[in-house]
Amino acid sequence: MNDFEKRVSGDSEDGLHARGIDIIQVNLGLQCNQACRHCHLECSPDRIEVMEWPVMEMILDAAKSVRPRMVDLTGGAPELNARFRDFIKALRGAGHPVQVRTNLTVLHELGMEDLPELYRELGVHLTASMPCYLEENVRAQRGEGVYEKSVEAIRRLNGLGYGLDDGLPLNLIYNPGGAFLPGNQTDLEQDYKRELGERFGITFTNLLTITNLPMGRFRSMLKEEKQEEEYMRLLEGSFNALTVDGLMCRHQISVAWDGTLYDCDFNLALRMVVDHGAPDHIRAFDRSTLERRRIVTGAHCFGCTAGSGSSCGGALVS
Repeated sequence: MNDFEKRVSGDSEDGLHARGIDIIQVNLGLQCNQACRHCHLECSPDRIEVMEWPVMEMILDAAKSVRPRMVDLTGGAPELNARFRDFIKALRGAGHPVQVRTNLTVLHELGMEDLPELYRELGVHLTASMPCYLEENVRAQRGEGVYEKSVEAIRRLNGLGYGLDDGLPLNLIYNPGGAFLPGNQTDLEQDYKRELGERFGITFTNLLTITNLPMGRFRSMLKEEKQEEEYMRLLEGSFNALTVDGLMCRHQISVAWDGTLYDCDFNLALRMVVDHGAPDHIRAFDRSTLERRRIVTGAHCFGCTAGSGSSCGGALVS
């Protein structure tokens, strides 16, 4: 057992186990129109990994057997997958709730002009990257012009009812800009809503805070600034046992662009595939085995249990 498993398991030597599959998270590929400084997957316009239709069909079959609370589409920029529209239409046609994790700026790309209206038509939920309400902080993480394009995209989505209508949620994601934990999610949400509302007249549903894990470009940044060891000590020293029940790996499965199964998107980044006897590819999907599988863990998992906890759905405890 590694140090994380020892911390969460106590006297047990059986590790951490899943408790079901409420969410199927699908990584449609690593191609992205951005190359963010904190990206744990190191996505960029140059990445060529992309999910093809046969894998999507296998996911549709798996979703039929599970009937998840949500199919969560991510990337890269998932919208850049050539079969993206076909996939969300097939998922919604089969009755599955769908969430898309968008970076907002992709909606300005050529050929993407129709997506906001398509999202509204299909009732797709949106979760969008917006690492700060201050332009200078967004520019530092995501590059020049991203802040302005993001604000414009939110305005357009607001005009279609997103962030205003109960059936069209628009959540924003906050990532810390350095080697520190997110602040209180409720307080940050109030700050975001006040600042974005006063400056631009835009609104959103909820703010989700996500801790940066020491991998990908964020790890490279930590190494450059000689903060990697200090950051790991912060994560381990901030362990909160109250977060363990809600860890996202215990309630979801992550499918990579090639169909390989992972316990979460962070394990995907580290190529730590589902193990301990559970099927590791979507073609061999078995609900009964996977929803009670033993989770593959490592030191990076302390990032999800630090402070208020972190997941793709935001903080785990208040």
